Amino acid sequence: MNWSEEIVLVTGGTGSFGKKFVELMLREYQPQKLIIFSRDELKQHEMRSSGLDHPSLRYFLGDVRDPQRLQRAFSGVTTVVHAAALKQVPACEYNPFEAVQTNIMGGRNVIDAALDQGVRRVLALSTDKAVNPVNLYGATKLCAEKMFVQANAYAGPKDTRMSCVRYGNVTGSRGSVIPIFLEQRKRGKVTVTDPRMTRFWLTLDQGVRFVVRCIEAMHGGEIFVPKIPSMKLVEMAEALAPGCEVEYMGIRPGEKLHEVLISEDEARNGVEVDDMFVIQPAYSWWQKENWSSAQALPDGFRYASDTNPQWMTSSQLQELVEASAPAKPRLIEPQKIGA
Repeated sequence: MNWSEEIVLVTGGTGSFGKKFVELMLREYQPQKLIIFSRDELKQHEMRSSGLDHPSLRYFLGDVRDPQRLQRAFSGVTTVVHAAALKQVPACEYNPFEAVQTNIMGGRNVIDAALDQGVRRVLALSTDKAVNPVNLYGATKLCAEKMFVQANAYAGPKDTRMSCVRYGNVTGSRGSVIPIFLEQRKRGKVTVTDPRMTRFWLTLDQGVRFVVRCIEAMHGGEIFVPKIPSMKLVEMAEALAPGCEVEYMGIRPGEKLHEVLISEDEARNGVEVDDMFVIQPAYSWWQKENWSSAQALPDGFRYASDTNPQWMTSSQLQELVEASAPAKPRLIEPQKIGA
């Protein structure tokens, strides 16, 4: 890909991922045009005021629930990153219709607009919770994954290709437990769900760079899973709040003890490369030679946070937290980028 010729749009562009994605695009890839699509004018204003203001940027108000607005926004766009979603598990449980409207029907609207407007690449963000889901958020993301994979069959002779990225917890996101631990340590007590609980972790920057790499490598139909470390939540709490009392709250409805990024059933269609796994679609339109140089996963393979061979140490966690600390965006000079 020649990013300087790309017109890129990111849905949910004012979220944690969207802001980091925009920073990276402007600083290192310099697309011809970069469109931030979101429904909150205040967040767009705050994002622009923080320094993310550039001749190549377009702030586009709209909701993925509105198919006509998406059709207008996708006109002329070559690459879409679909990050818009309702992500808070309790909120989705309490507002199930809203979660379905945004995460499932909104995904359908993105697919239809991309096909109608001739977008070449669409990459949708998913979550570990889509694997054997136990809450509504995970169920809606599982549906979204299925839609984006099968949408490649709808493209027919068109050049539109769609894939997904699936990863775990992000240290720099608004939904991370890390800011909670840092705040709780001021009171001398931190709360942990269960001493056995484990989670996958990566930084926001790592997640964004992984997405960019997958856009460049995708054939259409893959689910990309990065190789990332695990850590026990109790060890994380002890590392971030040393000396504090740890209170165990018990597993809440909709939570899992361990995360799974690839199930045994999915692994039958999975392959492994240096730093990631690729789940290939089990459909007749998929060309097996697309990842013929990759290594097939062994029988019974399962990629879970409790059996992960890669574990994060306390010092590595501290480095992740420092790397995830918010900072004012540093963008290159406007005259160095084509509008």
